[in-house]
Amino acid sequence: MLARIQVPSQARRGEVMTIRISIQHAMETGYRLDDFGRAYPKNVIHTLSCHYGGKEVFRAEMGSGIAANPYFEFYVLADQSGELRFEWQDDSGVGGAERATVQVVT
Repeated sequence: MLARIQVPSQARRGEVMTIRISIQHAMETGYRLDDFGRAYPKNVIHTLSCHYGGKEVFRAEMGSGIAANPYFEFYVLADQSGELRFEWQDDSGVGGAERATVQVVT
């Protein structure tokens, strides 16, 4: 699974940073039928988390109503330079991870 992440390369200490992530995933709901009338197995990303400075700063738990190639936008307070680590997992056990770095200046 590929992910596109937008994180500011630099932020001022105390500034609110906008974080964006889009994950490429078909997100099969389990309701679509094949040519023989059998349902395709449900397979959606069910968990996405983001850690910053060793702490979880964002978590989303999704169900079958989430769209294909889900997009998330959330906000994090810049308090230290470092890495944002994103992790996700789908119903079939396949997961992914990406990292982005932000430089915090005073």
